Amino acid sequence: MAKVAMMEKNLKIAKTVEKYAAKRAELKERIRKGDREAIKELAKLPRNASPTRLRNRCQVNGRPRGYMREFGISRIMFRKLAGEGSIPGVTKSSW
Repeated sequence: MAKVAMMEKNLKIAKTVEKYAAKRAELKERIRKGDREAIKELAKLPRNASPTRLRNRCQVNGRPRGYMREFGISRIMFRKLAGEGSIPGVTKSSW
Protein backbone atom coordinates (compact mmCIF):
# COMPACT_ATOMS: atom_id res chain seq x y z
CA MET A 1 0.00 0.00 0.00
CA ALA A 2 1.28 3.45 -0.92
CA LYS A 3 1.85 6.13 1.67
CA VAL A 4 -1.36 7.96 2.44
CA ALA A 5 0.47 11.28 2.20
CA MET A 6 1.49 10.56 -1.40
CA MET A 7 -2.06 9.67 -2.39
CA GLU A 8 -3.38 12.83 -0.71
CA LYS A 9 -0.73 14.92 -2.46
CA ASN A 10 -1.83 13.50 -5.81
CA LEU A 11 -5.47 14.40 -5.01
CA LYS A 12 -4.41 17.94 -4.11
CA ILE A 13 -2.55 18.27 -7.42
CA ALA A 14 -5.63 16.93 -9.26
CA LYS A 15 -7.78 19.65 -7.68
CA THR A 16 -5.25 22.32 -8.69
CA VAL A 17 -5.16 20.99 -12.27
CA GLU A 18 -8.95 21.11 -12.43
CA LYS A 19 -9.07 24.61 -10.95
CA TYR A 20 -6.67 26.11 -13.50
CA ALA A 21 -7.63 23.98 -16.56
CA ALA A 22 -9.73 26.67 -18.25
CA LYS A 23 -7.17 29.41 -17.57
CA ARG A 24 -4.32 27.25 -18.94
CA ALA A 25 -6.30 26.37 -22.06
CA GLU A 26 -7.07 30.04 -22.72
CA LEU A 27 -3.42 31.05 -22.24
CA LYS A 28 -2.20 28.19 -24.47
CA GLU A 29 -4.56 29.36 -27.23
CA ARG A 30 -3.27 32.93 -26.92
CA ILE A 31 0.32 31.63 -27.12
CA ARG A 32 -0.50 29.74 -30.33
CA LYS A 33 -1.77 33.01 -31.81
CA GLY A 34 1.55 34.69 -30.96
CA ASP A 35 0.77 36.60 -27.75
CA ARG A 36 4.04 37.10 -25.82
CA GLU A 37 2.32 38.30 -22.64
CA ALA A 38 0.45 35.00 -22.36
CA ILE A 39 3.77 33.18 -21.95
CA LYS A 40 4.57 35.28 -18.90
CA GLU A 41 1.09 34.77 -17.46
CA LEU A 42 1.34 31.01 -17.97
CA ALA A 43 4.65 30.97 -16.14
CA LYS A 44 3.01 32.70 -13.15
CA LEU A 45 0.49 29.90 -12.67
CA PRO A 46 1.31 27.30 -9.99
CA ARG A 47 3.50 24.41 -11.15
CA ASN A 48 0.95 21.91 -9.91
CA ALA A 49 -1.60 23.39 -12.33
CA SER A 50 0.07 21.42 -15.11
CA PRO A 51 -1.59 18.06 -15.87
CA THR A 52 1.80 16.43 -16.39
CA ARG A 53 2.41 16.69 -12.63
CA LEU A 54 -0.34 14.13 -11.99
CA ARG A 55 0.62 10.51 -11.36
CA ASN A 56 -1.60 7.60 -12.36
CA ARG A 57 -2.22 5.53 -9.24
CA CYS A 58 -4.07 2.30 -8.53
CA GLN A 59 -7.59 3.00 -7.26
CA VAL A 60 -7.40 0.09 -4.83
CA ASN A 61 -4.05 0.47 -3.09
CA GLY A 62 -2.47 3.64 -4.56
CA ARG A 63 0.49 1.90 -6.21
CA PRO A 64 2.11 4.28 -8.75
CA ARG A 65 3.96 1.69 -10.82
CA GLY A 66 2.56 -0.99 -13.09
CA TYR A 67 -0.63 1.02 -13.67
CA MET A 68 -3.06 -0.41 -16.23
CA ARG A 69 -4.90 2.53 -17.74
CA GLU A 70 -7.78 0.48 -19.15
CA PHE A 71 -8.78 -0.77 -15.70
CA GLY A 72 -7.43 1.99 -13.44
CA ILE A 73 -5.57 -0.45 -11.20
CA SER A 74 -2.05 -1.80 -10.82
CA ARG A 75 -0.89 -5.04 -12.41
CA ILE A 76 -0.78 -6.76 -9.02
CA MET A 77 -4.36 -5.86 -8.13
CA PHE A 78 -5.45 -6.74 -11.67
CA ARG A 79 -4.03 -10.24 -11.30
CA LYS A 80 -5.64 -10.69 -7.89
CA LEU A 81 -9.07 -9.38 -8.90
CA ALA A 82 -9.05 -11.20 -12.25
CA GLY A 83 -8.25 -14.46 -10.47
CA GLU A 84 -11.19 -13.90 -8.14
CA GLY A 85 -13.44 -13.12 -11.12
CA SER A 86 -14.18 -9.59 -9.86
CA ILE A 87 -13.38 -7.87 -13.16
CA PRO A 88 -16.20 -8.31 -15.71
CA GLY A 89 -15.13 -9.71 -19.07
CA VAL A 90 -11.73 -10.92 -17.86
CA THR A 91 -11.10 -14.62 -17.48
CA LYS A 92 -8.00 -16.58 -16.59
CA SER A 93 -6.65 -18.28 -19.67
CA SER A 94 -5.69 -21.94 -19.80
CA TRP A 95 -4.52 -24.04 -22.72
